[in-house]
Amino acid sequence: MEKTRIGFIGVGAISGIYLENITNMFPDMEVYAVYDLMEERAAAAQEAYHIPKRYTSMDQMLADPAVDIVLNLTRPSEHYAVTKAALLAGKPVYSEKPLAATVAEGRELAALAAEKGLALGGAPDTFLGAGLQTCRKLIEDGYIGRPVGAAAFMLCHGHESWHPDPAFYYKRGGGPMMDMGPYYLTALTALLGSVTEVTGTARKSFEKRTVTSQPRRGEVIDVEVPTHVNSILQFESGAVGTIATSFDVYYPQQARLEIYGTEGTLFLPDPNCFGGPVKLFKPTDGEVREMPLCFDYRENSRALGLDGMAAALREGKRRFSCDCNRTLHVLELLEKLAQGGTHTIESRL
Repeated sequence: MEKTRIGFIGVGAISGIYLENITNMFPDMEVYAVYDLMEERAAAAQEAYHIPKRYTSMDQMLADPAVDIVLNLTRPSEHYAVTKAALLAGKPVYSEKPLAATVAEGRELAALAAEKGLALGGAPDTFLGAGLQTCRKLIEDGYIGRPVGAAAFMLCHGHESWHPDPAFYYKRGGGPMMDMGPYYLTALTALLGSVTEVTGTARKSFEKRTVTSQPRRGEVIDVEVPTHVNSILQFESGAVGTIATSFDVYYPQQARLEIYGTEGTLFLPDPNCFGGPVKLFKPTDGEVREMPLCFDYRENSRALGLDGMAAALREGKRRFSCDCNRTLHVLELLEKLAQGGTHTIESRL
């Protein structure tokens, strides 16, 4: 069987795990081509992974009929323009999260993909890993009874203390909800279904951030987006969830993700990971028990969702786990939560 040829647009920090996994974990795909505005990045990737093609412009890649899927690994504020260009060129696209910087952009991309009959998918795909898939099975098998609620908290003091170029986290398309919220919201909606209404508050606690990491130590970032968001989610199933994301607080450990049922509570692993501990508390047990993982993909398996998209294309299927119905629903949640106030959610999974 001929491999699905993947063309990378963007070869920044996140690209490393995609390059590694497509090359070594997913035998039905091939890293066929790379392009980056910083040509040295693309050249280094080509040499390290023996990639057949390297382009000096995005248009060259999009014109190559051998590229089966474009993998959009640009910055969030650039996702819309790059994905739109690829779709207009007739290429299926898989994008890193989020689908776009705004719901309006996301809807336009989804409509364009549908008009042209092209697949459009995207990250995160961590919900397909062993940890959250085990949680799904436990819920389906009735271990916690009927789900009635959920809580998700991602708390830290921002990325300027460790990231080499953190400014974009505080610009359009950034912020804790747009950055880390996709993992938590994708996990919750994968387990509890679509959200119909959200309400909450969003604010900036600091107008400026000073970079303390190298090589930009001492630079001052003007904050343009909310950096502390507290919200309530109303699920179509009737469950009610709470989510808080922040770049403004100090927190000593990975924050929590929990689902509450009529017969017990499920403690989920970090949704930014594929594995991790799954814990169950039932009043009949009187203690928290760690449950065995029941599925594959326990290690960092990024590109798992892309592999599913590639398989769907080879089989002529229109739906796949990480398609734009999911990424658009999550994007609508991200935008409305970051705005604060009460909003009806139009999209569904």
